Order: sequence, then C-alpha cells, then structure tokens
Amino acid sequence: MQELVERVTAWFGDAARDLPWRAADRTPWGVLVSEVMLQQTPVVRVEPVWREWMRRWPTPADLAAAPTADVLRAWGRLGYPRRALRLADCARAVVERHDGEVPRDEDALRALPGVGEYTAAAVRAFAFGRRAVVVDTNVRRVQARAVTGVALPAPSYTAAERRLAASLVPDDDATAARWAAASMELGALVCTARVPHCDDCPLRTTCAWRLAGFPADEHAARRRTQAWEGTDRQVRGRVMAALRGAESPVHRALLADAGPPDQLDRCLAGLVEDGLAETDDAGRYLLPA
Repeated sequence: MQELVERVTAWFGDAARDLPWRAADRTPWGVLVSEVMLQQTPVVRVEPVWREWMRRWPTPADLAAAPTADVLRAWGRLGYPRRALRLADCARAVVERHDGEVPRDEDALRALPGVGEYTAAAVRAFAFGRRAVVVDTNVRRVQARAVTGVALPAPSYTAAERRLAASLVPDDDATAARWAAASMELGALVCTARVPHCDDCPLRTTCAWRLAGFPADEHAARRRTQAWEGTDRQVRGRVMAALRGAESPVHRALLADAGPPDQLDRCLAGLVEDGLAETDDAGRYLLPA
C-alpha cells in the first residue's frame, strides 16, 4: 500500500493539471465552490464559470448577499442548477454560523447545506491540507483496478471500498492531502472508465486488474444508462436557458418549443417547486428574485 501511494504521488508531481483552485493563493471558499461545481461536470466546463464566480463573489458573504436570479444566470449551462441554490444557502450558513469563514472541522463542513461526505473531506484535504478520506468516482475506479483487480467498482459505494479507501490514506496530513489529489487525478487522466491509458500509469507493473488479464466488468448488467434526448432534464435545461436569457417574465406559450405540452407543464411545475423559477400575477415565468 505504501509503494502504491508513493508511486501515484510521485507521478502527480509531474502530471498534475494547473487548475486555479489548486493555486497557492486559493481560498477555502474557492475550493468549496469548485468541488460543488465539479460534481458530474467536467473541468473544462467548470473552470471559466468558477473564475467568473470567484471574480463576482470571492467570499461567502458576497454570494450570500447576491440575488437568486443573478446566481442562476451565472451558473449558466453547468447543469443541475439546484447546486447553485445550495451554494447560496451554504454561503449564508457560513456567514451566519462561522463569521463568513469556511470551517476546518469535517463535521462542521458536513452540517452546511449541500455539503456531503465527499465534499467535506475534499475541502478538508484540498483547502486546509488535512488528512481526510476523499473518495469520488475516479478514486473508486483506481482502487477497484489497482488493488481489487476488477474492471469497475460496484454501482453503489460499499463498506469494503470505504475500508480500503481509509487504509490507503497516509497518516500525516501533507502526504494524505497529496494522495487525495493524486489518486483523483490518476483516475481522471489515466485510469479512465472507458479507455484507460495503462501504458502511462505509474501502477502498470503492479495493477491487479492488469495482472489478472483485464477481466470484464462484472457489474455491467446493473449499470443504468439514460439517453439525454427527450428527458425531463433536457426540457428543464431548455426552460432554464430561456429564463436566464430573458429580460422580463416569459409567457408559457414562448416556452412551447422546450418540449411536449404535458412534459413541459410537469417540468415547469418541478422548477417552481425546486425554487429555480417562479410565476408572476399574470402566470408568466421568471427566475426567482
């Protein structure tokens, strides 16, 4: 296990991407914002939006005071816009509970709106350089292949994976934080899901999956895939794009191209219920104030 950690962290020294939330002048708030934005969204889409957010709202207090409509417009096309609302709620909680400073304690982080086990651990490691068990889909994949010898981890995070992840984390803060970043980077750049670049991997001579002859994914039949075309997510995205671009409330008739009538009505009702849209006295739709 120690050799595995040493190889991956040494590789990271040369291969790490130059990302703004890793810069020496990064702030805990900037790291937290990046982690929320990066959930199910690739770095290439997140980076320009993150930079603009940090220009406009460099502290939790700045975002806490921002109008919801501005927050949703700035979120743009990152997807899953409820994350933007959770970030704003999180900013207000940081201001109210922690005098505007992102807390270092993992339990205090997890008590913030929209911050779960992964995000709290990531902020603790990447913002404060402290030991934490940071496990995302990339780390799970690296562990599954390099240690367990399977193509991909199970669809749901298991107790065995949790124990393995904890056992791999070095004892000291600095090395643990570096391992967290390095193992995640390895999964993102080399040990990718569909086409892993095994010849470039620092674990190529010891990887259990490679030594076993690359057995197929034993969980393939259990993995769910969903087409994008025609989904409620697509319709909701079209509506949100229209509302972000509108200078005044939008009549439902002007949203008809977003999807079939019944589906559109369902999606509009869902957006209002989720706090992502509201209606005026004339029944027109607009972003929340």
